[in-house]
Amino acid sequence: MKVNEHKSSAGIDWAKDEHAVCVVEEAGRKILSRRFAHDEAGITELCGSLVEMGVERVAIERPEGVLVERVLEAGIVVLAIHPNQLKAARPRFRASGTRAKSDSFDAFCLAELARTDKHRFRELSPDSDETKALRALTRSREDLVGTRVALANRLRAELEAFWPGAAILFKEIDSSISLAFLARYPSPKDASKLGEKRLLGFLSGQGYPGRKGAGELLERLRSKAPCGRAGEAEMEARRATVLALVVALKTLVEQIRLFEERISKAVRAHPDGEVFLSLFVGHNTTLTAACLVGEIGDRRERYPTNEAMAADCGMSPVAIESGKRKVAGFRRACDKRLRKAVATLAESTRHHNPWAKDVYRRARERGCDHAHAIRILGRAWVRVIFRMWRDGEPYDPARHGGLRRLQSAEGLSQGV
Repeated sequence: MKVNEHKSSAGIDWAKDEHAVCVVEEAGRKILSRRFAHDEAGITELCGSLVEMGVERVAIERPEGVLVERVLEAGIVVLAIHPNQLKAARPRFRASGTRAKSDSFDAFCLAELARTDKHRFRELSPDSDETKALRALTRSREDLVGTRVALANRLRAELEAFWPGAAILFKEIDSSISLAFLARYPSPKDASKLGEKRLLGFLSGQGYPGRKGAGELLERLRSKAPCGRAGEAEMEARRATVLALVVALKTLVEQIRLFEERISKAVRAHPDGEVFLSLFVGHNTTLTAACLVGEIGDRRERYPTNEAMAADCGMSPVAIESGKRKVAGFRRACDKRLRKAVATLAESTRHHNPWAKDVYRRARERGCDHAHAIRILGRAWVRVIFRMWRDGEPYDPARHGGLRRLQSAEGLSQGV
């Protein structure tokens, strides 16, 4: 039985170890302010307390995670508050002249925002299990790629310190041929007897398809960059470091490949998979399509308008007006992964889609730089994506009004 029959709102200041929670009645009176541990018992008690106190909605800065899922399972509406929105709201609830900030105060601010400004924030709704799985796969792959890039940079820096020729031998230092070479020849000493014939045999054994011959590669290895003068002990230490990095990179590269295979299968099996795959022409674009599916989600009520979707994609500007001054600013508060995916779509389609090519060209002619023109094209694509996503239908060029109008205009001009 609920101990509070009146409507109430709550704010949760999320933390790694414990969460500060504040509950306020509809009139604004604080009825709970305490902390709950971030463990099974603590989260169970937290959700039980919210239900008992008649909490209708909870405001929190995190849009996902175990706590959010458990609150949603309890039948409570969750409002996603961006950290910048909370930062801007603090002075509204702070005593004049103070700069106090604490977890409990942030929880109170969030509770008040849920009570008075609920119409301003997006309600979270849980996606299907298939969508959550796809989102987890694409995000994990992105994290693995970031780790691979960091390790590749570390390997390059290590080689440049004592064997710079090996760092520039192949185009990509984390390519399979480069890693195979460094696994066999991790130091100048190991490659001291490497001649053109032996290098040619190695390249043939690896199935190297490159245009550079063994002689040219050997010259690049030994003549293009000066070698360091490391002593025997230092050379052995750096050799061990190179081997360790190569092993780590080989493992990462293989795991990324396996993730990409799983993502490709998952996006094709997803109910919305073909909707987003239809936007692309290349077979290597499943990753971007999968990211769009995972980040946009499958709950149609999440984006009531294409403007709401465009804002979440970071493709619509932020209007700043003061007197006669009107400025369109860059939107920083958005889903960064979703923005990258839409930008990738825009960049890809401007090369083969006549309508996209025209939108991009006109933006550049107005003086926009490349990044700005891509956002303009991305915003135009969001209108198309929203309609496809809402109706659950793949992209059909014959129904794309902008493309048909452009083709009609081109046909008329050719007829003249």
